[in-house]
Amino acid sequence: MTWTFTLLQPPALRLDLRSLVPQALAGMDVAAVETLPLWQGRQPLPLAEFFKVARTDDGAGDSLVFEGDLSRCDRIGWQMASGRIAVRGCVGDLLGTGLSGGEITVAGHAGELAGCEMQGGRITVQGNVGDFAAAPLPGSMEGVKGGVLLVQGRAGARLADRMRRGLVLVHGGAGDFAASRLVAGTVAVGGALGAHAGFQMRRGTLLCAGGCAIEASPNFIATRHDVGVIWQLLARSLVAYGGAFAGLPSRRVRRLAGDLATGGRGEILLPG
Repeated sequence: MTWTFTLLQPPALRLDLRSLVPQALAGMDVAAVETLPLWQGRQPLPLAEFFKVARTDDGAGDSLVFEGDLSRCDRIGWQMASGRIAVRGCVGDLLGTGLSGGEITVAGHAGELAGCEMQGGRITVQGNVGDFAAAPLPGSMEGVKGGVLLVQGRAGARLADRMRRGLVLVHGGAGDFAASRLVAGTVAVGGALGAHAGFQMRRGTLLCAGGCAIEASPNFIATRHDVGVIWQLLARSLVAYGGAFAGLPSRRVRRLAGDLATGGRGEILLPG
């Protein structure tokens, strides 16, 4: 079953869509969905004031489709556990926060805090994402614990902060403090990185396919370990994502270890 929500016009204030996930709409009819409350500021308003609703019994599984510019709509896919969400436009902040299963795709850009505290599933953003993607929620100590965040564009600052597990892959560049305080997992960036990449990282892997100024930092040192086998396994697993990652297996790699300032055992890989 596919639900289609067509935005009537951009909301005057930011709109909270956390209640619209596939599992929450199971067994409901169109009339009931139209009366669901959506929070705009401190006021709950019926969904029908913002969206035209349609339902198709296509046998394709539980899925939601959003159409229009949803850049002022936040928390799409909040704590989603199964099903699919497709957005044909841009989205606001907190996309897919707490996602544990299923798939979210966005045809445009996403705001800040995309993929925060993911535990599983997959998020694909065809445009850019803002700051703090795949990071903890404000006040939380733990970031992503699983799943895949794929960004076709570029990412803002603090990408994958405190990440513990999973894969974050960005085809473009990323802002300052990428993979900061990384605990585990893999962060792969196809473009250039900003300042302080790998800041206070403890473990995990940051792959810089497009260049990184981290070699100027005394907190990371080159190692002489033979990483050829491990590099080939990682490189071949990323080939399917295309872009800057398509030719990785044929490139040589240098490995830097750190962040030594905090006793970290992470690694930054620099394909040559």
